[in-house]
Amino acid sequence: MALHFTKYHANGNDFILIDHRDSSWSPTRAEIARLCHRRYGIGADGLILLTRVEGYDFGMRNYNSDGGECTMCGNGGRALLRFAADLGISDGESRFLAIDGEHSGKIVGETVSIRMQSVTTISETPAGFVLDTGSPHLVIPVSGLIDYDVVGEGRRIRNSSQFMPNGINVNFYEKKENRIFLRTYERGVEDETLSCGTGAIATAIVTDSNLVHCVGGELRVEYRKITPDRIDDIWLSGKVEKTFQGVL
Repeated sequence: MALHFTKYHANGNDFILIDHRDSSWSPTRAEIARLCHRRYGIGADGLILLTRVEGYDFGMRNYNSDGGECTMCGNGGRALLRFAADLGISDGESRFLAIDGEHSGKIVGETVSIRMQSVTTISETPAGFVLDTGSPHLVIPVSGLIDYDVVGEGRRIRNSSQFMPNGINVNFYEKKENRIFLRTYERGVEDETLSCGTGAIATAIVTDSNLVHCVGGELRVEYRKITPDRIDDIWLSGKVEKTFQGVL
């Protein structure tokens, strides 16, 4: 069969998007991993299927580059919103269902925004702050982030006994002149990504910030703090670009 796909990136966090409303393709983990491979496949941090869901504009199923189905991806959700608009499914505002529940989104010019689920628990541990923003994240302040061994340290922490069996995404941030600079090691990708939406949300909440500068660009995070452990009305915003499309 011919597999039509489109590549998008959200601040350098790149995804393969496939219109799966006809449910004609049932990918295996090995097939997804091969498609995401940067030498043997299309190349991406993950693959996302746009599905048909009763009562919503569409649904979202997302997979990491290792082929495993993953928890919620903020940048992936933003890429999916742009994909849906390009397909003519939405007029810029939509509601969709993901693995962690309902989300809504809007597109204004080049900016794509997604409303995320509330954060209900923030824990301070010896390793750093731990919170779930759709995916579990550890947030750690460091100095000299530009030269920091994000991959080595991130892999070590992600696989440490404290966070097993599922592991955790590891965010290293540095605050300079009221600016938050973030680098993230993502589980499932098992590498540093140029941008991480749920990681940016976690870091913004921990640092009481709204702008987070990732390697791939700047993300804006808006939220309402109800209590120190309860964060509602979370919006993640930034650019999304279509890079190319093809048939495999």
